[in-house]
Amino acid sequence: MKLVLFDCDGTLVDSINVIHTCMERTFEDFGLERPALAHTKSIIGLTLDIAIAQMLDRSVDEEVSSMTARYKEHFMLHRQNGGALENTYDGIVPLIAELAAREDVLLGVVTGKSRRGLNAILEHHGMTRSFFTTRTADDCPSKPHPAMVLECCAETGITPDAAIVIGDAIYDMQMAASAGARGIGVAWGYAPVEALLAAGADRIVRRADEIAGLI
Repeated sequence: MKLVLFDCDGTLVDSINVIHTCMERTFEDFGLERPALAHTKSIIGLTLDIAIAQMLDRSVDEEVSSMTARYKEHFMLHRQNGGALENTYDGIVPLIAELAAREDVLLGVVTGKSRRGLNAILEHHGMTRSFFTTRTADDCPSKPHPAMVLECCAETGITPDAAIVIGDAIYDMQMAASAGARGIGVAWGYAPVEALLAAGADRIVRRADEIAGLI
């Protein structure tokens, strides 16, 4: 039995536009220069407060905590004003359906998103029942800490050496290595392929339909 753990942002769904817009508005609200798109991409995968602190090159402090709360307000306003939920990448929905139907695979999600945000995306795309286990920023320390992987392994009774983390961020690959799991990097997300390999990715895939054969 294999445990296959997917990242969300940049792996299952393309969320950069809404994340970057909310980050720009948050920085503006605090009188700070708007971040470049590449800067926002570099922190996707981290828990929000740690992501903002890293963008500011400091530790989480009172202002970072206030910015984190403001970002969440902007994100909720986006949703309340009819902002579209993030689209899945090409081939993701059929891939998840195929893997969920296999008797030798259990699926999970390990993400820096909130529990509420993850649930909304999975429900919107009809994928909620496909995932046996999930961990979010509300449940565990931020990636690359191995807790998300290790807790999913403990819940399913599958050892880390039989777990595979699939993600687009260096933090996903580092988390996998730290937990003793394999890491598969996806080339359609937000980190360069070279960075994923340097962070410990065992393989790189360029299309979703490549993944099932590697499991």
